[in-house]
Amino acid sequence: MLLAAAGRYHGVVTYKELAAQVQHRTGIRTKQLMHYWIGDVLGRVSADCSRRGEPLLSSLCVNAGGSVGDGYAVAVHATSGVTPGDPDDHAAHERLACYRHFGAADLPSDGGVPALTPKLAATRGRARQAKAIDRPIAMCPTCHMQLPATGVCDHCD
Repeated sequence: MLLAAAGRYHGVVTYKELAAQVQHRTGIRTKQLMHYWIGDVLGRVSADCSRRGEPLLSSLCVNAGGSVGDGYAVAVHATSGVTPGDPDDHAAHERLACYRHFGAADLPSDGGVPALTPKLAATRGRARQAKAIDRPIAMCPTCHMQLPATGVCDHCD
């Protein structure tokens, strides 16, 4: 399933889809919640990819919000010894390496670009907008006009 996703530029698989497929293909069923065991499966996938010198296929597995989640950083640390500062950004670069390595059929001629999933990019965009809106506006203490970026009032100087 992860290899199929690697064959499509910007292709990803959700944890839920992967968990269902793992249970279906192995014939092993569990009522245990997925988050208790899927990290171990992806950790093994990451270790195998690292052993082969391949990009981490686990970067293609995202939660419903489009994020790789905390377990991805653990897998990266286990395979490389380095913990990424932003796991989703690291995964975007690793996904691009997967698309290139595994020959995504629809890869652009320029080689493509690393990208967050559309859902996560939208969430982060809204968070940035909200942060900008919450930022206090600097006001001139004399005339009470908004200060320009210079911090010096154009009316009172």
